[in-house]
Amino acid sequence: MLCPDCARALPSDGHPAWPDPVPAGLAPPWAAGEYAGPLRALVIGHKERRLLGLRAPLAELLALAVRAALAEVPPGPVVLVPVPSRPGVARGRGHDPTGRVTSRAARLLRRDGADVIAMPLLRSRPGSVDQAGLGAVARASNLAGSMHCPTELVRRLVARRTRAHLIVCDDVVTTGVTLREAQRALEAVGLDVAAVAAVAATRRRIPAGAARPLSSADPSD
Repeated sequence: MLCPDCARALPSDGHPAWPDPVPAGLAPPWAAGEYAGPLRALVIGHKERRLLGLRAPLAELLALAVRAALAEVPPGPVVLVPVPSRPGVARGRGHDPTGRVTSRAARLLRRDGADVIAMPLLRSRPGSVDQAGLGAVARASNLAGSMHCPTELVRRLVARRTRAHLIVCDDVVTTGVTLREAQRALEAVGLDVAAVAAVAATRRRIPAGAARPLSSADPSD
């Protein structure tokens, strides 16, 4: 499904992906490239058109973003936590795009020797609406309190990893509000989030050229 020319146009590493403005308290965000061209086509084709053959390249791109994030955190086990779909959306699509891509990215990272697993620790509450067309303020209001981490899922996490770095994963960084809500839900049950990672980020959220060190990245850019 991915032609050679488009494959060659895909990114080869991860970059800081700070939204502008930055949601207060957002963990360092990373993405493989800009949400345009082949990356945008990949995300939409997989998510909305159910082109499941695109899952492999999307997982490779997400793994790039996660690798970049891991370079800035202390060594240790890592748990990738996919952002959940709104209730009923995954059923309507016939698959869970973010969850499946996150799981595959974790397998790719394990193949490289990293201690990484994927766990769907978050659930969405009813009430939120489609985010398309909403600005940052409207998105924040729409998503406030929309996710939670059930106690049973925390127990499953502890049974597999007593200590680990958590990285929240999504397909696209836009305003950062969705990722911040996922981070809030995990922190509400005592889980620390080291970073957030995505396949792509919308324009003005990927710095030009090579990625800057996180310590010198200015979230207000």
